[in-house]
Amino acid sequence: MSTTIPGQYDNAAHNDAGPHGGGQSAAAFTRVPPQDLDAEQSVIGALLLSGSPGSTSRFFAEILETGLVAGEYYRPAHQTIHRAVCDLHTAGEPVDAITVADALARRGELARIGGAPYLHTCVQAVPTAANGPHYAEIVRAKAYRRAVIESAQRIVEFAYSEAGDEGEVRDLVERQLTEIVAGIPGLHEAPPAVGDLYLDFVADLEDVQDGRQIGLTYGFADLDTITSGMRPGNVTVVGAASGVGKSTFALNAAVAAAKTGAPVMFSSLEMSATELMQKIAAAEGRIALHHLTHQGGLTQEGWETVRRLGPDLFQALPLRVYRPDGAALGDIAAAARACARDGGLALLVVDYLQLVEVEQSRSITREQAVASVSRGLKNLSVQLDCHVLALSQLNDDGLMRESRAIKNDASIVIKVERPDMDEPESPRAGEVDLVIEKNRFGPTARVTVAAQLHYSRFVDMAHT
Repeated sequence: MSTTIPGQYDNAAHNDAGPHGGGQSAAAFTRVPPQDLDAEQSVIGALLLSGSPGSTSRFFAEILETGLVAGEYYRPAHQTIHRAVCDLHTAGEPVDAITVADALARRGELARIGGAPYLHTCVQAVPTAANGPHYAEIVRAKAYRRAVIESAQRIVEFAYSEAGDEGEVRDLVERQLTEIVAGIPGLHEAPPAVGDLYLDFVADLEDVQDGRQIGLTYGFADLDTITSGMRPGNVTVVGAASGVGKSTFALNAAVAAAKTGAPVMFSSLEMSATELMQKIAAAEGRIALHHLTHQGGLTQEGWETVRRLGPDLFQALPLRVYRPDGAALGDIAAAARACARDGGLALLVVDYLQLVEVEQSRSITREQAVASVSRGLKNLSVQLDCHVLALSQLNDDGLMRESRAIKNDASIVIKVERPDMDEPESPRAGEVDLVIEKNRFGPTARVTVAAQLHYSRFVDMAHT
């Protein structure tokens, strides 16, 4: 390691080491955190050598394409220099030791990094700008290790503090582990400017105009057209009275999405894994559900269908079924994060909202408790970049229980209605209305599908 870098400090006593700062005690740094100051100098030197138009300018782009950001340098001076380099580059200005020194001087930061001579020291430290991307990867790897240490330290300190209950400890551990697997925990960049978002916006717009599916399919053509499917980071709430078929709708949608290859987790607080498997087998094999649930109900043909569904469907379907021991939101969130780490998660189905429990004090109302669950699922959809399909019970008057918060957090609200529930001889017997009461991505509407509840499924009217 270089020992001649200006401004070097005693890491054992420095309370702001690492890419994230954080006032941790000196005891947390009895060992020097992973870092490579030579590699950091070489990255800075390579950027200064290749930042102006010329034959080496491609190395500048290759360094930035590694994803390296200022916060990943161990030494604060290098973070400051990197930010100045990126600002000049974004402004279309040439990047070299002279221009960067001038930019730092205008900011009043030149002396803090060791003055203009230190920039030339960095240039001299790098053998060739072509190695810059390799040095950048070394810097990122060291930053990742430091971040892992910091996450572990947070877990240890929280456990020692005896603050919170077991659920809060487990939630912290799950979040930290998920962040570690996903990348560098706690490392934030400035939000993108609209100019940076424009190309992605145009690509999405082309998909919309060309009729290509944007979100995951619900399994119903008209519903997909009106809503553009289930988009990541959003929540669909499906409300229905007891017995109408909201669980059937949700399970149909989960299977339809999984058939596209999207990883799905179905969390049921009502049905066991066996009951869910029976419903899937009935819907996909067109086997009457009561034949699967009663002794001697399966014919030889039915058994052959069940055997065929094994390799043809169940073993290929990226669908996980989870029934928590309790009904806590933290348990569902922990299972969802585990799925995200193990193969990804595109859709989380929760059946149903009013059964999910949150830690609550005596002063909290039931409506506030459900609002907390609703907000927690919304946050989870954003954190895991997945879609959440949450079911909600309706009151006898057709209103969603504790509806205000649920509707506020949802991007799409669908009410399931069966005209023949109260009128068996209705001319619309066998029909189901999917009433879209809220739709951030299009109009409200009423989509009619067919109910084949003996097969535990809804289907498009065209498929009846």
